[in-house]
Amino acid sequence: MATRVFRVLSSRWLAGWCAVLAVLVAGCVTTDDKGRAIEAINKAFHVDYEAILTKCGTRVYEVTRGEGYDAVRISLARLGMTVESQDPALGYVNVFAPAPRPLNLDEWARAADADLAQTREIIGPHVGIFRHFFNFEPQGLETVISGTVVQVPAGTEISYTARMREIAPPQSGFPRREYLPPTAVRAGLNKMWTELEREFKATQRRPGAGPAGGRYYEPC
Repeated sequence: MATRVFRVLSSRWLAGWCAVLAVLVAGCVTTDDKGRAIEAINKAFHVDYEAILTKCGTRVYEVTRGEGYDAVRISLARLGMTVESQDPALGYVNVFAPAPRPLNLDEWARAADADLAQTREIIGPHVGIFRHFFNFEPQGLETVISGTVVQVPAGTEISYTARMREIAPPQSGFPRREYLPPTAVRAGLNKMWTELEREFKATQRRPGAGPAGGRYYEPC
């Protein structure tokens, strides 16, 4: 009986000290520390973002410009995105939705988990042990996606870009990041391309098998 009581008290003592430690650690991290941590994340994620867009952000399909533009708008709407601005003459559409769309919560969780360990290492030099309390939080953010549709000799070139927009203050106390986690960028692009090609098939139009040159598109 005494052993059981000791175990209960020990577990409560440990839980209490963990809570105290979290408060103490948070108190030791300044606003400037958090700002430098987010700057480090933005710098690393920016490099990844540009590399991903170079490889996966643009595709060419053997459709007319008008067909491509309609497919972009319709496919993004099916992913839960709302049109904020558009210009058919310029071949431009800007859409938004509460994060983590176009990913669902399960897709977001898997993507965020894939990048979390590396991200905590990035911010470690700036916030120390507090890095273990850092998580990606989609709450209070909107995903903003821009699509462009341009006629090219091989058909129609379609490109996507994405960014985050704050609509509510973060709960973590960290400043907002400018870029999505790299795995989330890849997952989002793959989902948008899949939905776009589904729309081409639904309208019984034949998108190109791949970019000019006969290569097939691979997932990001």
